[in-house]
Amino acid sequence: MFFSGFEGIWRTLIVGICAYVALVGVLRITGKRTLSKMNAFDLVVTVALGSTLATILLSKDVALAEGVTAFLLLVGAQYGVTWTSIRSTRFRRWVKSEPRALLRDGQMIAEAMRSERVTEDEVEAAIRAAGHLDPAAIALVMLETDGSMSVVPQRGGV
Repeated sequence: MFFSGFEGIWRTLIVGICAYVALVGVLRITGKRTLSKMNAFDLVVTVALGSTLATILLSKDVALAEGVTAFLLLVGAQYGVTWTSIRSTRFRRWVKSEPRALLRDGQMIAEAMRSERVTEDEVEAAIRAAGHLDPAAIALVMLETDGSMSVVPQRGGV
């Protein structure tokens, strides 16, 4: 239960180092997009890459070559979705969310907040994080596609 021999440890060390190098190499080749702020699809790919790495490390039934193939498949799928979404507005709308206003001219937009599952406290926290105290001094709070909130002060505001 605690130790079953050095064979498993050596396998984990060797395969782990090789798989890690392969994953970093694949991510470097695919560019910054793979590591950028994530939308839902990017998050799924990132979680899947981590799960694949763990499986390669811990499962004797998965060969290193199979794991690297899985890395390439996932990153290739992400590239394909990104490539298609750049060229097709309909596909982009299907895959990626649109930014949404949560506050306009100091007024919370209740319907938008409800459908995006965001509370007033979260909007107010974003306003404070942007260096403002009064929501009335804010022109717009947008929920961005990566889940962050952008705060735009009223003209003349800080």
